[in-house]
Amino acid sequence: MHFQWYPGHMTKAKRMMQENMKLVDLVIELVDARIPLSSRNPDIDELGKNKARLILLNKADLAEERWNDAWEEYFRSKGYFVAKVNSRKNSGMKPVHGAIQEACKEKNERDRKRGILNRPVRAMVVGIPNVGKSTFINSLAGKACAKTGNKPGVTKGKQWIRLNKQVELLDTPGILWPKFEDQQVGLMIAFIGSMKDEILNTSQLAAELIRMLEENYPGALNEKYRIEDAAESRGESGENMNIDMGANENTESAKSADPYRMLERIARSRHCLLRGNELDTEKAAILLLDDFRSGRIGRLTLEYPQEV
Repeated sequence: MHFQWYPGHMTKAKRMMQENMKLVDLVIELVDARIPLSSRNPDIDELGKNKARLILLNKADLAEERWNDAWEEYFRSKGYFVAKVNSRKNSGMKPVHGAIQEACKEKNERDRKRGILNRPVRAMVVGIPNVGKSTFINSLAGKACAKTGNKPGVTKGKQWIRLNKQVELLDTPGILWPKFEDQQVGLMIAFIGSMKDEILNTSQLAAELIRMLEENYPGALNEKYRIEDAAESRGESGENMNIDMGANENTESAKSADPYRMLERIARSRHCLLRGNELDTEKAAILLLDDFRSGRIGRLTLEYPQEV
């Protein structure tokens, strides 16, 4: 699959971020805890150079805790301030206030020496589409002050939000970058819904997700969709599945190695059917992606610090 999505409004949004960067003391970058590297826009480092930096591992409840800890340690080792948050459930918000003040400690000290008292920290909230920026701001503020949505492109322009006397936030639209040097990055951000599904081959995307989950979390899909039970109840066997098996492969390994076969079995298990009892794998693909994005398959991490 080839991934590319850079609509015109993203060029405008990047220009707006450049123009407003001089107004802020801190750049708060949200990343998806399941793919902390792929969900980082490399342009942010250039835009935010010479600014204090805070990385928030958002949706931390959807990723494995041991990998959340490992990524937190990784980013700290690179000189960033870091916090784990789950803005949808308003979890981990208290440490964020402390992290903001800690990240801007030098700025506050400079202000004090100049006789500037009580000037609030101004922070720009950035990230790729659908990573949860507006939901995070609403959770931090304790009220619905930024538009939210479960699809990319909800925030179209900048919004200043005053949290309290100490902090003001600038909400910005989610932006990608013009070209993915590594298509694996495009695949990862397509998994989490940062590109419009309408421009993607959903079945192929789901098959790639199955391939990755079977490699890193073997058995997770079987357990979630009760695949073995569904197969047994219909009398499935290697012989009637038309799998081309190598000389040293057994039936089970061959079945699990074919992501499209797994997609069919998910469709069968969830009764995704067309007329004539034909399997609706497209519907099954949408269901699988939605279950992954919402965490219904379990806490899953797809990127690991040791691979960097």
